[in-house]
Amino acid sequence: MSAESYLEKAKQVIETESEVIDDLKNRINGKFEQAVETIFHIDGKVIVTGMGKSGLVGRKLAGTLSSTGTPSFFIHPGEAVHGDLGGISDGDLVIMISNSGQTEELIDMTPSLQQIDIPIIGLLGDPASILAKKCDIVMNVEVKSEACPLGIVPTASTIATSAMGDALAIALLDKRNFNRKDFANLHPAGSLGRRLLTTVNDLMHTGDQIPLTKTQEPMQEVLITMTEKGLGVVGVLDNQGHLKGVITDGDLRRGLENDDKFLESEAREIMTENPKWIKKNTLAIDALNKMEEYAITSLFVFENKFKGSPVGIIHIHDILRHGINTS
Repeated sequence: MSAESYLEKAKQVIETESEVIDDLKNRINGKFEQAVETIFHIDGKVIVTGMGKSGLVGRKLAGTLSSTGTPSFFIHPGEAVHGDLGGISDGDLVIMISNSGQTEELIDMTPSLQQIDIPIIGLLGDPASILAKKCDIVMNVEVKSEACPLGIVPTASTIATSAMGDALAIALLDKRNFNRKDFANLHPAGSLGRRLLTTVNDLMHTGDQIPLTKTQEPMQEVLITMTEKGLGVVGVLDNQGHLKGVITDGDLRRGLENDDKFLESEAREIMTENPKWIKKNTLAIDALNKMEEYAITSLFVFENKFKGSPVGIIHIHDILRHGINTS
């Protein structure tokens, strides 16, 4: 087969699968709404099951549901009819996935499910099949043909089923008013979770780690403090312990380059007044945004308002090291 030939074939596959997805829009009807409402009102979990490629689609659907606020897990139908049905209990719901609608293992599951009154939703490629007759709600994912030239390799059918499953999960997400914070709570180790859950309080330096000096302190001592703390900045307190200003490593560098008597100056002569600050319960990503807005690398941290001595300091590297960024 020439390169031109297989490239054309690849385009035909994409074309076929695109048509399948477009056709699915006409299946978003009363049956779809009934499925969403039924799942939304159950007291238990959603159990997804399917054999072969349908099982792979089912595993993905179960994961998507769970991560978007609908507790769900996948059960292999072969294992289910050999004891794993015990994991399904009153208040649960089962989604069965089958392109043919004739999958024996799924059909074998239905008597036990019906005995304990478990609702069954079918994502089926044949809405007139044996399995369809055993489901309470049938969502039609039938395709005219597979994308392969043999017409038998699960391609377009798996795309259709996966897309319908995604539509179901996102409709439920919307109905639950599931937001980014909810998603982050279920993904605390992910980048989004870190962005939406990590606060300044989690990352800031506190106690003796905060670089502080007094207004009358000579710059020679300020230099020592800045070097010891290693954050490239020193906060300047007045005699009442209130933060009055800030001195940065840039201030030190410029002063040493331009003034032979710079180290004899007092901190109050060099400091920049009204230093930028942030509340400790602020999200770290918001602190990073503020640093980028003002082109600075540190923020002093206060409880609720700019009063007294800071309770901490956060450096841009503290945030970036935690895997939080604005991209």
